[in-house]
Amino acid sequence: MVPVFTGMTNNMQRRIKLQGEEINYNLRKSRRARRLRLTIYCDGSFSVSAPRRLALGDIENYILQKSNWVLAKLKIFKEKSANSIFSKNTTKDYFQFKRAALELAQKKASQFNQWYNLPYHCISIRNQKTRWGSCSKLGNLSYNYKIIFLPARLADYIIVHELCHLKEFNHSRRFWDLVAQTLPDYKQRRKEIKNA
Repeated sequence: MVPVFTGMTNNMQRRIKLQGEEINYNLRKSRRARRLRLTIYCDGSFSVSAPRRLALGDIENYILQKSNWVLAKLKIFKEKSANSIFSKNTTKDYFQFKRAALELAQKKASQFNQWYNLPYHCISIRNQKTRWGSCSKLGNLSYNYKIIFLPARLADYIIVHELCHLKEFNHSRRFWDLVAQTLPDYKQRRKEIKNA
């Protein structure tokens, strides 16, 4: 069964010219969106979330107003994506992105837990060299700060993976069935995360 929140958005690929440069972006219209939100991922992808009834002209005018920010962020994250996420592991980066990673993890865990309704104690962010996340038997969830650099679909996979360990503290068939309730394509995402 597909969770309700996946059916509340419309996705479409668009192009817009910003300061003479053609930029691709993914437009996501959602009934739950209260305002426009621009997101740049470290792989160079650009996503725009908007309320479903907002006109395309208004959306693109907003992007144009934010063109300096969009182009600057795209440049930064495209440079970062040239190397593996785990190839660089500095304390400076950890402290710089820790707060943003925590906010992302808390938001996504809350979103997916509307479906699972699993109790957990706290979410923490760590600077790990090879692990994306962990779940303790006490119900504490821990995530690598580098989830902030992942495309949304892969960050979702990391969040859901650890969330499901709250119920199945293993990698049994029951565990993967639980993951599949919100991420039916988890196998593809798991392959992609191994190459991140």
